[in-house]
Formats: sequence, structure tokens, C-alpha cells
Amino acid sequence: MATIFTKIINGEIPCYKIAEDENYFAFLDINPLKAGHTLVVPKKEVDYVFDLDNNQLSGLVLFSKKIASAIKSAFPCNRIGVAILGLEIPHAHIHLVPMDSMEDINFKNSKLKFSPEEFMEIADKIRKKIS
Repeated sequence: MATIFTKIINGEIPCYKIAEDENYFAFLDINPLKAGHTLVVPKKEVDYVFDLDNNQLSGLVLFSKKIASAIKSAFPCNRIGVAILGLEIPHAHIHLVPMDSMEDINFKNSKLKFSPEEFMEIADKIRKKIS
């Protein structure tokens, strides 16, 4: 059975897409810790990030780097935090979270709520910064 991320990639479930190429897909987390919180996934459905072969894993990291740079430009912050948790959805993914302190990437924090229009504005702001 396809994961929710595969359904998002295939257009079966709507998302706020940031970018994609032939192998990777980036979209806003709908339960964000901060404005700009983005998920980056391989299009190939693999449960555990370290089960990706070396080329897939390095490609995922390089694609994430491009997205992280755009997020940092769109939402100025000290760093873009990177988290790989992998227990909640059986599809490898990287969380990219704008952060000014360690507390900004605490997944126990309350999640932010945005309207669809606000999500669209956030995604557009990031997309405009992708080089």
C-alpha cells in the first residue's frame, strides 16, 4: 500500500509543493514547527533513510541543501535544522526547519496553524528563492 507521501507525490493528496525533480519531492509540512518547515522525500518509496543506496541518499541530501538554502533566504534565521525521524510515516524523509534556537526544532512543541492562503504564501516565498 502506498504511503501518504507517495500519494502526495502522485497528486492523489494535495500539498503545498516547493520543488521536485525526477527523484525527489519537497513540500510544506502541514503541521509545522515554524513557517517554512518543509519535508523532502525521495520519490522512490523506501521506509528507512539509510536503506537508500549511496546515490539516492547523496541525491536526497543535495536536493535538501538546495531547498534549505531557499528556505533560509525566504525566512531569515540562524540555521536550517535538519531532522530525520522516520517513525511516523514509512517513507524516508528529511525535515527542514528554520531555527534561531534549539527549541525551534523541538517536535514536542505545539504545531503552528496556517490557513490555506498562508500556506500558499509561504510556499511561494520559498519557491521564488530556489536557484
